[in-house]
Amino acid sequence: MIDRLVAIMARLRDPDTGCAWDIAQGFESIAPYTIEEAYEVADAIARRDMPELKDELGDLLLQVVFHSRIAEEAGYFALPDVVAAVSDKMERRHPHIFGDGGTGGSAAWEQIKASERADKGSVGALDGVAIGLPALLRADKLQRRAARTGFDWPDANGPRAKIDEEIAEVESAASADAIEDEIGDLLFSVVNWARKLGVDPEAALRRANGKFERRFSAMEREAGPAFKGLTLAEMEASWQRVKRTED
Repeated sequence: MIDRLVAIMARLRDPDTGCAWDIAQGFESIAPYTIEEAYEVADAIARRDMPELKDELGDLLLQVVFHSRIAEEAGYFALPDVVAAVSDKMERRHPHIFGDGGTGGSAAWEQIKASERADKGSVGALDGVAIGLPALLRADKLQRRAARTGFDWPDANGPRAKIDEEIAEVESAASADAIEDEIGDLLFSVVNWARKLGVDPEAALRRANGKFERRFSAMEREAGPAFKGLTLAEMEASWQRVKRTED
């Protein structure tokens, strides 16, 4: 079935008979759609919507085929090379399954990944953490990488105290640039605290977003067309009523 999708993409990209929009795309213009599709997969999983997950996985697969087709036209690589590379990687990172022994688990996985980065000339502990990741997720990954070197708080008390320190620095910042800088430090500290508490900050914020969206929509339904005319106190009372219905 994958051959059919590859053929469809090749036809869409045909410079003479293809689709003008598809022909005009490149790696950079497609990248935002790739990221968006990955998040839509995550959203379908969070909602346990299996028909939607099937569709979103197809959309994500299309992105892989699209990028591979652009690369093939430029002479870089083709889809079979992508599949071969990831297959080699999975076998290499699971020597206890496909190799001649060794141990499995996350520690062994990370050791193998570190060795792969070193082979590519990346020797710094933070090398290879993708710049294109969402900032919250990237902060978590950077902190986890640094922690493996021993640069880490011994427990959750350290980052918790750092949050209070950063809030004070936000409140004393004297310019817009300084406020932005200190807010960034505050968010970084919150990610650090979440990590020490064993919480995935990206998942936690996604859950909080969903909770806010659900409660706000319930407020709108409760008030109807009069919602925008409510006072802040009335909105807060409505918010509290909605919260109580969820408890």
